This record gives sequence, structure tokens and C-alpha cells, in this order.
Amino acid sequence: MTHTAASGIAAFTFEMGVLKRLRRSGWWQVGVRDPESVAEHSLRVAQLAALLAAEEGADPARAAYLALWHDSQETRITDLPHTARPYLTKPDNVAVTKDQVAPLPEAAAATVVDAVTEFEAQETPEARCARDADKLECLVQAVEYRHSGQDGVQEWIDSSYAALTTDVARRVADAALTQSPMSWRG
Repeated sequence: MTHTAASGIAAFTFEMGVLKRLRRSGWWQVGVRDPESVAEHSLRVAQLAALLAAEEGADPARAAYLALWHDSQETRITDLPHTARPYLTKPDNVAVTKDQVAPLPEAAAATVVDAVTEFEAQETPEARCARDADKLECLVQAVEYRHSGQDGVQEWIDSSYAALTTDVARRVADAALTQSPMSWRG
């Protein structure tokens, strides 16, 4: 690997580090003082995508990989709340990704662009599981915030649930809505 290629990967790694500091902005509107970061959200989305894909008969590793990159563009466009959408044109996530990966070596750039392109197209079972995982994670996060006393999250629960497309994701959402976030403790 050349120094230029290694430098490109290092720079991209620093850019992706921004996702650890970038907070999911919609939660501020309902008063969550320290909402999850985009990176925290993306980790659980990738985990859920793998589980949903396994149950749907799709490739768990591919679904998790797509989910891993689904919000990587937010280092450049931030996490815009739904209330901003009527005033802005939706960014082209594939175009943003292509700009982000321009300094990377060809194979590394292609794998990220391919993942984002597949996620955005929603034509594969893995992409659908990854998108459902994104919506399901938002629903689960809202349930957790509600459990900790945060009012005003029902809108997130309702819109996330309505966006689910797979049977498995809907069943998991139903279960999440009827049990305590502490149920894992036994």
C-alpha cells in the first residue's frame, strides 16, 4: 500500500470518528438532553440488521455491512431532524459517499459506495433488513427514552413502526413495545 493510499484511509477514519460526537438531533426536540450519537445508533442498527437478515433468510453479514454505512454521510450533512425536511432537498447519499471516499484506494472506496448504493436502492433482502433495522432501532430507542421518563416519543414509535416492511421486524417491534427495556436482566 502506498503512503497516499494509507493517508486516505487514515483521513477517512478520522472523518468517520465524527459520528461518535454527532448526536441524533431529533431527540433534542422532545427534551432528551444527551441523545445517542450517530455511531451508537449505527452499531445497534448493524446488530439488528444481522439478526433480522438471519431470520428472513438473507445474508446477515451483508445486511450488517449495509447498515454500518447507512448514516456515514452525516459527517458532512449532519443528522437532520424530520422537521427540517420540508425546507431542504434530500441529499443524495450515494453522491456524498463518493465525495467522502475519493481519497481512498479503489477497492476500499468501491466497497463503501457499493454498500451505500445497495442500501439506498432497497432492491435486495439485505438492504430491506438493514432499512428495517434502522427504523426498528429508532423505535427501540424511543421505548428506552420513554421508559426513562421522556415524554413525546410516541411520534417516533408510530412512524418507525409504520415504516417496517419485514414480518420479523414487525414482530420484534411488537415485542419491544410490550416489555420493559430491562427485561434482558431476567
